[in-house]
Amino acid sequence: MKLFSRLKEVKLYKKQNKELHCHSKGDKKRRLGLMLFLAPSLSGVSIFFILPFAVVFYYALVDNPISQQFAYFDNFVKVMGNGAFQLAALNTLKFSAVAVPLAVLLSLGLALLLEREIPYRSQFRTFFLTPMMVPVASIVLIFQVLFHYNGAMNDVLAFLGISKIDWFKSSYAQIVIVILFLWKNLGYNMILFMAAISSIPKDILEVAVLESASAWKIFIHIKIRYLSSTILFVTILSLISSFKVFREIYLLTGDYPYDTLYMLQHFMNNTFQSLDYQKLSAAAIIMSIVMIIIIGILFITENRFGKDMEE
Repeated sequence: MKLFSRLKEVKLYKKQNKELHCHSKGDKKRRLGLMLFLAPSLSGVSIFFILPFAVVFYYALVDNPISQQFAYFDNFVKVMGNGAFQLAALNTLKFSAVAVPLAVLLSLGLALLLEREIPYRSQFRTFFLTPMMVPVASIVLIFQVLFHYNGAMNDVLAFLGISKIDWFKSSYAQIVIVILFLWKNLGYNMILFMAAISSIPKDILEVAVLESASAWKIFIHIKIRYLSSTILFVTILSLISSFKVFREIYLLTGDYPYDTLYMLQHFMNNTFQSLDYQKLSAAAIIMSIVMIIIIGILFITENRFGKDMEE
C-alpha cells in the first residue's frame, strides 16, 4: 500500500510539473507575441522620440557640433541669461496663465449650459465648433479683418468716438491672441466635458436632489469630483495648445512681432534659423523640464482630488 501511494504521488508530481512546464511555455509564447506586436510602436518611439531627444541632450552639453568639446551646463546658463529667452518665457508664461484657465472654465461652463434645454442650442454649439472645421489660415484672416488698424473693431471704436488702436502693435496684442485661442479651442474642450457630464451616474444626482441639495452643492461635491480626470485632460491639452499658438501669431505678425507677442516658439524658430544648435537644445530641455513639472503637479492634484471617486 505504501509503495502504491508513493507511485501515485510521483505520477501526480510529474503531471503537475508537466502542466507547469506547459504553462511556462505558453507564457513565453504569449510574451513573445506581445513583444512582436509592440515592436513597431517601440521602434517608432525609439527612432522618432528617444533617439532625437538623446541627440538634443548631447548638443546641449557641447560647445558646438563641430569641435564637440563638452561645455557641461554653460549652454543652459547662457540661455537662462539671454534677454530674448527671458522675454519669450515671460510672455509664454503670462499667456498660458491666462488662456489655459479661461479655456477650461469657459468650456466647462458652456458644457453645463448646453446640458440644459435652452433656445438656439444647436446654433450656439455650432458657433463654437466651427473653428474645428476651418483651416488656421482662414481663422487668422478673420482676425486680421477684425483687428487690423483699418479693421472692423476700429470702425466700431470710431463710431463710439474712441481713437483707433493698433491691436497687433500695442499692449492689447496678447488679448487678441487669447480671444483667438479661446475661440479655436473651446469647441473641442466643450465636447469632452459634455461627454464626461453625461457619464456621471444619474442615481447619485437623483439622490442629491431628493436630499434637497442645492445646484451649487451638487456641482461642487458631485459633478466636479467626477469631472476631475476630464478637467486634468482638458488642462493638459489646453496647455500644450497654448505652447503651439506660435503658428497663429506667426501668420498674423511674422518672425519678430510686438514684444508682448514674442513667444518661446519665436525664440526657438529664430535660433534654429541661425543654426545655434547648442542654444536651441538647451532651451528645448529647459522647456521640457518645466512642462514635466507642471504636468506632474496637475496629476498629483487630480489624484488627490478624485481619489475617492475611483474607490
